[in-house]
Amino acid sequence: MIVSEITGHPKRVYPEIEPDYDSDSSTEDDPNRVGDIPMHWYDDLPHIGYDINGKRVLRPAKGNELDKFLETVEDPTSWTTALDKNTQLDKPLSPEELDIIRRLQAGENPDAGYDPYEPTVEWFTGKGKEEVMPLSSAPEPKRRWLPSKWEKQKIMKIVRAIRQGRIVGSKPKMAGNGPRFYAIWNEPSSNQPPPLPAPKPHMPTHAESYNPPEEYLPTGAERKEWENTELEDREHDYLPQKYSALRLVPAYDQFIKQRFNRQLDLYLAPRVQRTRLNIDPNSLIPKLPSPSSLRPFPNYCSLKYTHTNGRVRCVSISPDGAWVVSGDENGIVSLWEVNIGHEVKRWTLDSKVGAVEWCPRTDANYFVVGTYDKLHFIIPPNLPLAILRSTQSTLAPPTLPAVTQSSVKWSSTPGIEDGVVLTILLPAASGLSRQVTWHRKGDYLATVSSSESQGSVWIHQVSRRHSQAPFKKIKGSVQLVLFHPIKPHFLVATQRYVRVYNLAEQKLIKTLMPGIKWISSMDIHPSGDHLIVGGYDKKLCWFDLELNDKPYKVLRYHTRAIRSLQFHPTYPLFASSSDDGSIQVFHGRVYSDLMTDPLIVPLKILRGHGVSDGLGVLQVKWVSKQPWLVSAGADGNVVVWCS
Repeated sequence: MIVSEITGHPKRVYPEIEPDYDSDSSTEDDPNRVGDIPMHWYDDLPHIGYDINGKRVLRPAKGNELDKFLETVEDPTSWTTALDKNTQLDKPLSPEELDIIRRLQAGENPDAGYDPYEPTVEWFTGKGKEEVMPLSSAPEPKRRWLPSKWEKQKIMKIVRAIRQGRIVGSKPKMAGNGPRFYAIWNEPSSNQPPPLPAPKPHMPTHAESYNPPEEYLPTGAERKEWENTELEDREHDYLPQKYSALRLVPAYDQFIKQRFNRQLDLYLAPRVQRTRLNIDPNSLIPKLPSPSSLRPFPNYCSLKYTHTNGRVRCVSISPDGAWVVSGDENGIVSLWEVNIGHEVKRWTLDSKVGAVEWCPRTDANYFVVGTYDKLHFIIPPNLPLAILRSTQSTLAPPTLPAVTQSSVKWSSTPGIEDGVVLTILLPAASGLSRQVTWHRKGDYLATVSSSESQGSVWIHQVSRRHSQAPFKKIKGSVQLVLFHPIKPHFLVATQRYVRVYNLAEQKLIKTLMPGIKWISSMDIHPSGDHLIVGGYDKKLCWFDLELNDKPYKVLRYHTRAIRSLQFHPTYPLFASSSDDGSIQVFHGRVYSDLMTDPLIVPLKILRGHGVSDGLGVLQVKWVSKQPWLVSAGADGNVVVWCS
C-alpha cells in the first residue's frame, strides 16, 4: 500500500500483467476460427479450418509412430502434453492440470483445497440448537403408506380420457444413428423433369418493318377504322409506318407494355408438356361382327297400310303374330292382316285413340283401346268358336263379381256383334290414356293417363272387375309403367327416374338414374335382367338391373327425340324409333353368363316414314314369331318391315 500523490489517500498497486501468461484467454489469438463443430469433417481435407482473415489453416505435419516414440525418449516433458483438436498440435499442460489428472488417477477429490479430515460441525447438539431442525421420533402416520382415494379418482379420470381418445400421447422421438449435420450440397439430384422452356415470342412480319412494302401501308379509311375499333377487337395492336432511313425511327412506344404482358404470360400461363401418341384411329373402333352374320333382321318395307284422316299414334300385334290393330287421332281403330295388309274390321270411337294393346293370353283373344277417360275391350271377328266362347266368358261372365267402391266404373256394352264388349270409365278429367300394358298372365293391365294428378296410374283386374290406384303420392309426373316379365315387380318411369317397386312387399326396391332430361319410352328384356330407356334428348340407355342403378351403355344414334323402344320377345333384337323418321334396328344378345357383357351391334336404319309437324315414327312393335317389325308414324302410315 502506497499513498497517492494526487489524492493523498492510500492506494493498492497491482503487479504488471504479462500478456503471454497472465492475460485472459479471450485475448489470445486463436489461429483456427471454425467454431464449435465436429473436426472430423476436415479429416479428408489438407486444411483444418480458417483463420480470422478467412484463409485456410493448413494441417501441421505429423511423423509416424517411430518419430513419436523417439520424441518421448529425447524430451522428458513430452508426456505432459495433450492434443488440441482445433489446431492439431500438442500443447503442454499446466501444473494445476497435471495435479488434477494425478488426483483423478488416484481416486481422490480433484479439488486441492478439499480437506476430508476437517472437524465435525455439531448442527443439532448444544445449547440453543435442539429445535433448529423440525425432526421428530414420532412413528409415521398410517396415511403415509395408504393410497389416496382422491389420487385414485384423478388417475381413473385420466385413464378414461386416454381410452376414449381425448388424451393422445406424443410419439416418442426416435434417436437416429446418423449424424445430426449434413452437407447441403451433397443431396441427390431430383427425379422431377426440368422446367419447360418458355414459348418463344412471335417473330416480326413485313408489316412491322420500318420500310414496309406499299401494300402493307393502311389507307386513310383503314387507319380511321382501326382507331375507332376497340382494343380487344383490333386484329393488330399497331399500324405499319414507313420511314426513309433507320436513324429516323423513333423509340417503340409499346415496348414496356409488351414486355409486361410477356412477363404476365410467362408467370400466369401454365405450361404442360404433352406427349403425342401415334395411335391408329381404326384401332380405337371396337371390333364388332358383321351384320350379315347376325341375320335375320328386318331390312326392307314389305307392305304399307294408310290411315287417311290422321296420325297413327299406336299399334299392337296379336300374340299369334297374324293380326295388327292400329288407332289414329280421329278415333278410328283398324284391324288388318300382317301378311297381305287387308283390312278386316274398322271401329269408330267417340274420341282420339291414345293407346291400344293386345291381351297376351292364348285361350282368349281381345284387345284394349284407350281413349279419353275410357278403356274399350274389343273382340276381333272370325275367331274359332272355342276361343270366342272363352273370350266372352272372360269379358262378360254370366255371374258378375260383387261391385266394389271405386271411382272407376266397369260397364258391359250391349251389342256383342260389334265387338265392343266391356268399357271401363276412368275418373273424370283423367285425360287421354297414353299407355296400356298387360301383365304376362293376361289378367292384370295397367294404364297411364295424360293427367298430371296422382290418379293417372291405374291397375285393373279383369277377372274381378276391380281397379285400384297403386300410388297415393308419387314424386314427379308418371310417363310409363311396366310389369316385370318374371318377378312381381312394377316399373314406373317419371320424367327423369325409373323406380322399381315390389308389388308383393309393397316397397321401393331401387331407383334407376338414366341421366335423361325427359323419358319418353322404355321396355324390359324377356329375361327380366335388362332394361332400355329412351328420351326426348336423343339418348338410349341400356340398364343391367342386377349390376347398377346407372346405365351400362348410352347410345346416341338418332338426330331427334326417341319415341318408342321394344325388345323382340324371341330373337336377340331391339328397335328404336325417332322423330327424324328413321328406325334403328340393333342386335342385342344377352348371355346367361353374368361375367359376359351384352353384345350390342347396330344392324340397319329403316327409312320409309315421313316427318309431319315435327313428328316421325311414333311407335314400333315386333311380330312375336317372326323377325318382322311394324311401325306407326305421324304421316298416317303403318309399315311392316320384313327380313
